[in-house]
Order: sequence, then structure tokens, then C-alpha cells
Amino acid sequence: MGTIKVNRREAGLMVGAIGFLSAMPLARAADDSLEKIKKAGIVRVGCSAENPPYGFRKNGEIVGYDPDLATAIFKPINVRPEMIGTEWASVIATLYAGRFDIIMSGMTYTKPRADRVMFSIPYSDVSFAMLVRTADKDKFKSLNDLIGHKIGVELGSPGATIANALDEDLKKSGRKSFEVIRTYSDYPPAYLALGQGSVDAVLNAGSALSTVVRDAPGKYVIVQGVGPQKWAGIASNKTNVELINYVNKRIRDLKADGTIYALQQKWFGYKMTLPDEIPQAQLQ
Repeated sequence: MGTIKVNRREAGLMVGAIGFLSAMPLARAADDSLEKIKKAGIVRVGCSAENPPYGFRKNGEIVGYDPDLATAIFKPINVRPEMIGTEWASVIATLYAGRFDIIMSGMTYTKPRADRVMFSIPYSDVSFAMLVRTADKDKFKSLNDLIGHKIGVELGSPGATIANALDEDLKKSGRKSFEVIRTYSDYPPAYLALGQGSVDAVLNAGSALSTVVRDAPGKYVIVQGVGPQKWAGIASNKTNVELINYVNKRIRDLKADGTIYALQQKWFGYKMTLPDEIPQAQLQ
């Protein structure tokens, strides 16, 4: 086979042509996620439909803090949210399957999640707490007090992560661990189990537990300080940069005009402190 000689100038042209051609698909793949939503007039929002007050079913409709806030976020561009209830443990996989555009259900920041999705700035404080029966309020004052007792958590939730991590540490150190960690597909069955005595505490965000206490006066109490302070963001596909940029701007706007705090007062009964940027400590 003969040898083809290429001088430096020709080589440079060839490299430039290859570079140009390789760049062409990138231009065609530009992020148009926000434009698609604008044209459709609908943003599909993946959520847990059994997570009051963030999102729950009432008269066949998903209502709560998330639907109300999603409405406020997308109102300026005449887009309405379509809330889509989904299994929380597979919510990210369902996002990438194309069933919805964003995830909005009190999703905490974690490094494994941040590796898979693009997060907005915080829209909710989801610091963890324990829900216990009022009769046990002096018995269970911390997570360590639950050693030897039964804990209820939701599958795939931060509460499950906290409980399992502590359980593993206790076992490694040779100390007594929890009697059992019971996992539920959603939180309402866990609350029911607590009321019936099947578990001794349920781990969830204090913001979510506030509704349980409000709806069952005198039955439960919330024990704060179970873990470090945490916040939640709205998540989307990692390529949807324009969409998340828009969401970030709207969260800042709604903080500035007080709308987001009014919604928090409506659904949680108090105003939350929200950082202006994603808390990097949660991504370690």
C-alpha cells in the first residue's frame, strides 16, 4: 500500500474540518427544554402523591405546597403544572424515562443525586425530625433513645439513609442496634403504624411532620435535631440548564415578593429560612 503524504497546512485543515464536523451535532443538541415547555403550555412535575403537605391527593387531584409553588413558578410564562404521582424510590429513573420534566417533592441534596440530576436552589427546609406518640415524648428525645426499638421510614428517603447508617455503625461497634427498621412505600402507612404501635417513631422532614401533628391534635409530637439542617431543591435532567436557570430566577423572585413564604405559612404553618445557593455541605 502506498504512503499518502500530507503537509502541515493540509493537516491543519483536516483537523479543523474534523473539529467543525464534530461540533455540528452539539449545536443541534442545544438545550431547548424551556422552549418546549412554553410551547406545550404544560410542565410535567414528578412527585410523591402521598407526602403531605408537599403533595397529596384530595378529591382526585394532587394538592399541596409543591403544586401551589409550581403554579407560581410557571405562571409568568403561561405554563400550568401537571402533577404526576410516582414511586419515590424510582423517581430519577422515571425522570430520565421522559415521563416528566422536573421532580418536585422535597428532594434533599445528596452527592449521588447531584451526580444524576441538576438541582435548583433550595425551595424548602427539610431538616429531619422524629414523630413519636405523645405518651412517649419523655422516652424518646433523640435518635439514640430508639436503640432497641422499632423505626418506620419511607423507601429511598433520607430518613431511611439516616436510620440504616446509624444501624450499621452500631453493629460495627458491637453495640445494641434498633429492634427493626420498617420500610414503607409511602409515609401515610408509616404514620398509621406509629399510631397502632407497630413502630415507635417515624423519621421524616419536620416540615412534613408538622401536618401530621396538626391533623391529629394531641396524638403525636415532633422531636427536632435528629440530623443536620437540610434543604430540598427542584430537580431536572442534567441537560436542562435553561429550565433550571428559569426555576432559580423564579424562586428568587418569589422570595423577594413574599409569595413563597405565604405558601409555606399556608401549608406548614411557619416561614422557612432558605439559602440563596445550593448548600455544598450537603453534597459532600
